[in-house]
Amino acid sequence: MMAAALASTHTAPETPGQEFWRALRENRGAMLGLAVVVLITLIALLAPWLAPYHPHLTDNTVFLSPPAWQQGGSLAHLLGTDAIGRDTLSRLMHGARLSLLIGLAVVAISIVLGIALGLLAGYVRGVFEIAVMRTMDVILTLPSLLLAIVIVAILGPGLVNAMLAVAVVCLPHYVRITRAAVIAESGKDYVMAARLSGAGSQRLMLIEILPNCAAPLIVQASLGISTAILDAAALGFLGLGAQPPSPEWGTMLADAREFVVRAWWVVTFPGLAILLTVLAFNLLGDGLRDALDPKLKR
Repeated sequence: MMAAALASTHTAPETPGQEFWRALRENRGAMLGLAVVVLITLIALLAPWLAPYHPHLTDNTVFLSPPAWQQGGSLAHLLGTDAIGRDTLSRLMHGARLSLLIGLAVVAISIVLGIALGLLAGYVRGVFEIAVMRTMDVILTLPSLLLAIVIVAILGPGLVNAMLAVAVVCLPHYVRITRAAVIAESGKDYVMAARLSGAGSQRLMLIEILPNCAAPLIVQASLGISTAILDAAALGFLGLGAQPPSPEWGTMLADAREFVVRAWWVVTFPGLAILLTVLAFNLLGDGLRDALDPKLKR
């Protein structure tokens, strides 16, 4: 009886997953960011069914119609319409799909190339490491948006080229993080034991070292999505990213520049969408960093 009572007073130790979730759940900012990211993701996935109109559908009877709560507005267009009668709410919903696609594609390209170069630079060392890291340093010395503009100007305007340009701009962060983590892990006992047991270089890099470098890469990937969305929106605003009539948020801002004074809603709502999305991913990234780093856990 006494042993059972003593056993009941001691809770089972937390698994790493439970410890991570508890640390993340205690961070209110991270949970708020996660909720917003989930909401935006659901809107993006369900946009064809949630949006009241097709994003390219025009109506010449409602040019620059104000939001429903403003005088002259209509419930048929809750957030108003743009200069050629397209529903703002529908375009924002479909624009969420493009923005998330851009963020995920850019991070996927950057993280794959960054891990490959960082692993080789940290493991092989020597001349290859010097060449890779000096190239990354050169990329980092250039203003990110200016470099992206130059790359798009060379490749040509378009959504795919804009994603490639932003991926190149984000690449150095993943290379540096991976290389630093590989150097830190390479001298540890478990790597030495695997090497002495006959493990080859490929197994050491991919099986032994890489999984232990995942935490900082996950955090950087979360923050990188917000950077990619913001840079792609900037390129779209300059006419170098997604091209009209694509409902990308930066392109929507570019189309609405001349109507800032006459129709505040055509600029405000795309801007708010970019702001909330970028802020949500930044909050989530900060929370992931705190939850995955033992030094930052409370």
